[in-house]
Amino acid sequence: MRQEALLGNVMVDCDDERKLQKFYGELLGWEMCELFGRPAVRSATGIVFLFMEEPGYIPPIWPEANEKQQKQMHFDFQVDDVLEMAEAAKELGAVMAEDQYGGDDFITMFDPSGHPFCLCRK
Repeated sequence: MRQEALLGNVMVDCDDERKLQKFYGELLGWEMCELFGRPAVRSATGIVFLFMEEPGYIPPIWPEANEKQQKQMHFDFQVDDVLEMAEAAKELGAVMAEDQYGGDDFITMFDPSGHPFCLCRK
């Protein structure tokens, strides 16, 4: 029988780890902390995003384009009011993606380091 592995933390590469920690901490209402010597945010349920500044960081392109940095993954956040949360995200430095496919169900945005994320209706 194979042992189940639990997701521990999510490491997010970026160009400015403190800026991204502040963005996600304020956007999500998560605790801002330091873990393993890295800036991090932690939810009340224990989900952790750690941020790592990478020299030469190249932000992903979305929608994907041939021979460009692919997004590789993105976050979907479930929220009560998509439009209200999108406005809050913009005030914190997020940008709304030009291409939108979610109708009334979700909005795609980019965080200050260019990672796409979606705000989804609960």
